[in-house]
Amino acid sequence: MKISPARLAAFRILKKIELERGLSSVLLPEAEASLSGPDKGLCHALVLGVLRRQLFLDRSINTVAVGKKIDADVRLILRIGLFQLKFLERVPPHAVLFESVELARFAKKHSAAGFVNAILRKTLRDDPQIIYSSDLDRLSVETSHPISLLERWVRQYGVERTASIAHANNEHPKTTYRKTPRTNAHTLDELIENGDVVPSSVVANGFVSVNGNTRLADLEAEGQVYFQDEASQLVAEIAASFVKRTFLDVCASPGSKTTAIAMSAPEMTGVAGDLSPKRTETLAKLLRKQGTENIAVVRYDAECPLPFDAVFDTILLDAPCSGTGTIRHNPEIRYRVKQSELEAFRRRQLSMLRNAGECLVGGGHLIYSTCSLEREENEDVIADFLRETDRFEIVAVEGKERFASDGDILRTFPDRHGIDGFFAAILRRKT
Repeated sequence: MKISPARLAAFRILKKIELERGLSSVLLPEAEASLSGPDKGLCHALVLGVLRRQLFLDRSINTVAVGKKIDADVRLILRIGLFQLKFLERVPPHAVLFESVELARFAKKHSAAGFVNAILRKTLRDDPQIIYSSDLDRLSVETSHPISLLERWVRQYGVERTASIAHANNEHPKTTYRKTPRTNAHTLDELIENGDVVPSSVVANGFVSVNGNTRLADLEAEGQVYFQDEASQLVAEIAASFVKRTFLDVCASPGSKTTAIAMSAPEMTGVAGDLSPKRTETLAKLLRKQGTENIAVVRYDAECPLPFDAVFDTILLDAPCSGTGTIRHNPEIRYRVKQSELEAFRRRQLSMLRNAGECLVGGGHLIYSTCSLEREENEDVIADFLRETDRFEIVAVEGKERFASDGDILRTFPDRHGIDGFFAAILRRKT
């Protein structure tokens, strides 16, 4: 029996994520393009499942291995095998054991094949119990969130909310999408009538898949729909509500929000930019795919003064960030967050905010957003900015009160709203 393409692909993807800081959101679609239906589904389940349960899997492996040093490839193989034994009931244990051993041989770890078999068999037979050193250690292992990340959230949100967020991050997110300028109204109506999708309760142009309809992938390929979390759509909807004639999306690639705003404000003239040729090429490609014609693409470094005068009435700065609000979709992020990186992001975000503010007309609105749960990247950045200047003030967004937090800022959370964690503050430049 050969190794299944799904398990082989999952091993390769997880290895790139572990050793090369690869991203599951990039690597999975690339691998799934060459897999059949069942293998595509299994590969998807294995990669995201192992990432969402990694600390639990490692603690379980260590409990059985009793202090033995384990090679990185062998640990990956054990994680994949143990995840199937613990969480995928429809996969026969004998198939898991056989393919795990074969995967060890494929990885040229022939001497470890017996070790892999022994660890998985002992786990299956004895179901060893994990010992926890504290309540926080238990939460860390059971939800597979590093203690350092949980401690930061405890300081911000308290113990109960931290547990709630961590558990919500391991739930499978809904498949959500929005309309584009190319959407066929008849096709959309048909999906709704058949009960395949329902309108979003968060945003006007968004929809939620009910039955995992396979037609959505074809519609996305045609540019008729665009897969986008409702929280991301919400930020775009808010920005679009302020646009009058001129709009700038400062850090626009891949163009998710740019295209949504352009569709909602078709009469405006827009500019969207980003740092590298690759990112601006990705942005331009999405604009073409969705039939967006009122946006010009420009390349620049947003940490330097932008190549514009104060000509825009609305600016969106969806700043580069840690992405901790998107852990449901990108589970590997939880293992990469470091305090030093948060501080570096904060410096970059504040620099970009200063530069964006110089391009806004009096009375115009600057929307600052991130997909981060970290205060350092959100409230602290806004507070620093407002301490530096008296030319801006925070304003409220009407109709979005259920997402209001600490005054007029907006916050979404995976545990409270069932969508990604986003932050948004609307700054008005005084006249």
